[in-house]
Amino acid sequence: MEQQENTQELSEILRVRRDKLAALKEEGRDPYEITTFDKTHSSVDIIGNFDALEGSTVSVAGRIISKRVMGKASFFHIMDGRGKIQIYARRDVMGDEPYAEYKRFDIGDIVGVTGEVFKTNAGEISVKSHEVVLLSKSLLPLPEKWHGLKDTDLRYRQRYVDLIVNPDVKDTFYARSKIIKGIRDFLDEQGYIEVETPVLQPSAGGATARPFITHHNTLDIDMYLRIATELHLKRLIVGGFERVYEIGRIFRNEGMDPKHNPEFTTVELYQAYTDYKGMMDLCEKLFRYCAKQVSGSDVITYQGTQINLGAPWKRLTMNDAVKEYAGVDFAACKTDEEARALAKQAGIAFEGEPSRGMLLNEAFEQKVEENLIQPTFICDYPIEVSPLAKKKPGSDWLVERFELFITGRELANAFSELNDPDDQRARFMDQVAKREAGDDEANMMDEDFVTALEYAMPPTGGMGIGVDRMVMLLTDCFSIRDVLLFPTMKPKSE
Repeated sequence: MEQQENTQELSEILRVRRDKLAALKEEGRDPYEITTFDKTHSSVDIIGNFDALEGSTVSVAGRIISKRVMGKASFFHIMDGRGKIQIYARRDVMGDEPYAEYKRFDIGDIVGVTGEVFKTNAGEISVKSHEVVLLSKSLLPLPEKWHGLKDTDLRYRQRYVDLIVNPDVKDTFYARSKIIKGIRDFLDEQGYIEVETPVLQPSAGGATARPFITHHNTLDIDMYLRIATELHLKRLIVGGFERVYEIGRIFRNEGMDPKHNPEFTTVELYQAYTDYKGMMDLCEKLFRYCAKQVSGSDVITYQGTQINLGAPWKRLTMNDAVKEYAGVDFAACKTDEEARALAKQAGIAFEGEPSRGMLLNEAFEQKVEENLIQPTFICDYPIEVSPLAKKKPGSDWLVERFELFITGRELANAFSELNDPDDQRARFMDQVAKREAGDDEANMMDEDFVTALEYAMPPTGGMGIGVDRMVMLLTDCFSIRDVLLFPTMKPKSE
């Protein structure tokens, strides 16, 4: 019964608003025909510079978000791009007819206001309106109650409403913009140049991930949305650029959860004549720089836990991390069989007959990852999970690779880049064999990339950082959907 009454009430509200619009059009005052409004100030400008602007005439514009209508005087608040400000309207100032028209405006309508800056008796900085113009009619009412778990899905689907009624959400995306600008500023200062590489590629490479497939009609070939920018950026290192980066969208046809969205943003960067240790130093500096841009400090709070980005970051090999948290030493194993026995003893789940390297990686993911709350570099990965990284000198099963973990989440991945073309070809062939065996996340063969390496690539350090996860960390957001304006959603069932 209550739902029926609410539906009827909404229908009446919609009818009334439509009728108001129809009346305006009949009177030759269609708000949708207005093309511009001379806005001189924002709410932030007025409130922040009140002493200088008091008594001045200003023009502001925004959406009506609250309204108190009285007989001879009324108040309403409008929200613009960065804040809100109170509008004071008096009948004797505006005139009878304009004031009567103003009283018919609805919450959600977008208006332009010209008036005088003043402060009310209650001490609120306001604009005393001389003229109020309806710029756009809101035909749907804003929700009275928007917060709450039950509305989370709708907030993501209708982000435009979420931004209207939850100003803190807008703040998150202003911070996101500041972080991305910070990344650019930092890398530019370090002598890197920003480049752009293809999104559509004839083969998907640079990561172990399932790609999205599309078809190029003119060429009559299948193509792939990129799963990484790595292989094209390293081609540029071969070509003579010594420091390059790209901030761009990546697409992986994988599952969705609080840490994953099928399309996301990364920054990948490559620097000639350095290695993964050089990337570690750069990574620390970049995160501290961006944190200070957003919050003014390198000590932040994430989901109630203080994170110190300023202290020297812990560095552990993957094997030492597994020894510390799981009590097993895979480096001491001489054979894969011995490693499998050790894994069973330690309660590490696995299928089939994995190698020592794969078991080390499984042990890390199952026993270690969630414990890495403060910034920690995990170094020296098994070669099986790192087909594009250079071997660690003196080791036949480990490579020079690190991942950065903060709050139990991976935020960055870096290598001493493999530049031996024969080794690279062999690893591609191994990946192809895995792909043919049914692993649709394995790398594809990229003959042109091998050819590029045959022209010689200098020793190079490379790193990829998940921008969305970085934003989550620096804005205290638990889910990746909270930092994406339009996250991927399952189609709404009718």
